[in-house]
Amino acid sequence: MIDAAQIDHLAQLARLHLTPEERTAMQGDLTRVLGYFDLLGEADTSGVQEMQRPVDLVNVLRDDVPGAVFPQAAVTALAPESMPDGHIRVPRTVEAD
Repeated sequence: MIDAAQIDHLAQLARLHLTPEERTAMQGDLTRVLGYFDLLGEADTSGVQEMQRPVDLVNVLRDDVPGAVFPQAAVTALAPESMPDGHIRVPRTVEAD
């Protein structure tokens, strides 16, 4: 079902460096997995009602009610570094490529 070009494409997307043996193993594994989906597609589901979840879920979260607001001076006093205009300076968490 899956050819070598598709394996190479998937490896590139996943940033994997596969050896020829790993490519062959991956091709066999993915072909077997997709074969299982074909088997599921053959199952007779004509009498089965569609559903989103096997159990009913109830949202147990409380309503989002606004509360008291901290004064800006209190918040900036807790910050490791703040700017003169009242903004809080934080370290960069995402590096751009």
